[in-house]
Amino acid sequence: MLEDKNQERTSLEELGEFGLIEHLTKNFKLNQPSSLIGVGDDAAVMDYEGKKTIVSTDMLVEGVHFDLSYMPLKHLGYKSVMVNLSDIYAMNAMATQVTVSLAISNRFPLEALEEFYEGVALACKLYNVDLVGGDTTSSTRGMIVSVTALGAANENDIVYRKGSRPNDLLVVTGDLGGAYLGLQVLKREKEVFKVNPNSQPDLEPYSYIVERQLKPEARKDIVDLLKKLEVKPTSMIDISDGLSSEVMHLCKHSEVGCNVFEDKIPLDPTVISASEEFKMDSTMIAMSGGEDYELLFTIDQADFPKIKGNPNLTVIGHMTEKSEGVHLITRAETKIPITAQGWNSFNENQ
Repeated sequence: MLEDKNQERTSLEELGEFGLIEHLTKNFKLNQPSSLIGVGDDAAVMDYEGKKTIVSTDMLVEGVHFDLSYMPLKHLGYKSVMVNLSDIYAMNAMATQVTVSLAISNRFPLEALEEFYEGVALACKLYNVDLVGGDTTSSTRGMIVSVTALGAANENDIVYRKGSRPNDLLVVTGDLGGAYLGLQVLKREKEVFKVNPNSQPDLEPYSYIVERQLKPEARKDIVDLLKKLEVKPTSMIDISDGLSSEVMHLCKHSEVGCNVFEDKIPLDPTVISASEEFKMDSTMIAMSGGEDYELLFTIDQADFPKIKGNPNLTVIGHMTEKSEGVHLITRAETKIPITAQGWNSFNENQ
């Protein structure tokens, strides 16, 4: 975690903007058939041959979305791509290209940006997407990352937030709450480090949840899996802001209600033990934590046999008539109205 003060530092002024982009992107090759022209011309050129184009963009701001005292730049590059790919997969589409833009202050040398782009390159390689453009500019303070992801899908395959019907089953991928608890661990170790700079944190017991925060994986595999199972969700969204607000989004767009069953919410054992350590309620963390980048979707009950027993998928509830409202059914079988308590980047008190 400690920074080596004797690292080589190359000032960005030495390269200039175009030299910088050329330097950072020179090893990126185009692999997607839809990528005709990538970085290096006035604009990228893509051809999706009759498919619909899916576009998503996100901005990450230092001090709001990430803290570089515990977020390595390589991880930040990787995560910046992941949060955008997740939005494409949430449309039941395949991501094909990304653009990456940075605003950086003069405290960042070239070597820091190379590290960031190493993370971008790893994400592009593992998820088979092409980097086709971007921009760099100066910032008066800190770092701002903006990524746009593009994808393609046949019109009949695209899944929206609307489309769910009463009696549809609510399904979630993976497990929830890990990313939020990983963040709590990192924040705690940062405070310990401030008091005692010689202390080295032992993050081994928390490796799963810390990785969920620093290096999340978008669920490209689920888009493939659903195709193999011949299941097309009736509605879908990715879980970036916590389960409760995503359930609310699906209900609002589909004009339905929902019952979520507390005892069905998938939690990793490390999430349960870390919740106890931080004296937090694990259900509340799963409902409100955010940054899990899992997929939440609804399916017709007739498709249940196709997904039953699949280790990647958990049925956590069902949709109801709109008039019934949106509720969490607790382990004690009481009904609690769900309100969106998820991440809000405009709330400074989080």
